Amino acid sequence: MLIPLVAAVGGGLWGSWANRTRKARSDGPELDGYARFRAAMEKSHSGG
Repeated sequence: MLIPLVAAVGGGLWGSWANRTRKARSDGPELDGYARFRAAMEKSHSGG
């Protein structure tokens, strides 16, 4: 009975840590790069 208890506590700690680090990261640079990519693709298709 001790192994499932330790696994549950470890899973709870890992889940809270994973959720905390997700909030700290920002998707801003990735979204800006995607917007630049889309703008470049639109320009290349409308020019021809």
